[in-house]
Amino acid sequence: MSFDYLLNKINAAGLEHEPFSHLYIKDFFNNQHFSQITAAPEIALRARDSDGQLFDELFEAGYKIIEFPGCITNKDTYINWHRVKGTKQKHNNTACEGFGVTLRLMSASTPFISELMQFINGQQLQEVLAAKFGIDLDDVFYDSGIQKYLDGYEISPHPDIRRKALTYMVNINPGPGSEEKEHHTHYLVFRDAYKYVQAYWEGHPEAERCWVPWNWCDTRKMQRENNSIVIFSPTNLTMHGVKARYDHLSNQRTQLYGNLWYHVQTVTSHPEWEDFVISQAEPKLTTSIKSKVKSVVPVSMRDFIRSHIPGGKHVARKF
Repeated sequence: MSFDYLLNKINAAGLEHEPFSHLYIKDFFNNQHFSQITAAPEIALRARDSDGQLFDELFEAGYKIIEFPGCITNKDTYINWHRVKGTKQKHNNTACEGFGVTLRLMSASTPFISELMQFINGQQLQEVLAAKFGIDLDDVFYDSGIQKYLDGYEISPHPDIRRKALTYMVNINPGPGSEEKEHHTHYLVFRDAYKYVQAYWEGHPEAERCWVPWNWCDTRKMQRENNSIVIFSPTNLTMHGVKARYDHLSNQRTQLYGNLWYHVQTVTSHPEWEDFVISQAEPKLTTSIKSKVKSVVPVSMRDFIRSHIPGGKHVARKF
């Protein structure tokens, strides 16, 4: 069964620019294919009564827990946390409130899903994605898969690390009503008071980009539509995040997910969001933190703060 028409859709799609440059295609798969995907036993798992039963079902279907941002890999730790959800987590980024588990389908039991996995891992798709965004395939390597994300999964707003050349996400959620559930990707912009962080990333390509708190950004778009794909090449503007709060026992957030990664790592420093907190009252800044922030604030950022942020002149004078 051919999926070549998907390559044609990607080639023909035009870029959207709100809130940043990306491809967005609704009804990515044709109706027949999408119905087969969401009805396949690897995707539409049987409803279970407990987290333990759900993990058993996932493992039996061919899924494996993987290392993934915003997640832990210990099943028992997750189950214990989820039982008393709302307790403070210690396993995720400090910009987040929760954490989850991501599982990737390692083997398919149905021929149709097996063929789909071959397609998303195939050379043709990689070539089309790279060409669409002007990426040299010799500079990158590829990873992709079918993934499920359990309740609590959270990755706060971030633009993706500099080593990522491209990312795509296709919603293939089984079960009715998935579009109304709270587990979809947010596409965001920095609030004016925090745009100096973006200015810093722009002026310091050697510094890694980090996750930031949710209240530093505003959501402009959400990818709620089932059978939709979003593709973009990360820049300092490509802020996105997920906060999954939903009942995963009947059906789970499910995606086709893939990335192109640069072979060469170019960053030499890794400032975290706490390093960018510069608007606190003077007594609350310890000497070490203040000096650390001051050392990473270039003159160009101070000028940006003065000209773009309410009260910026007062903040910038401290530095």
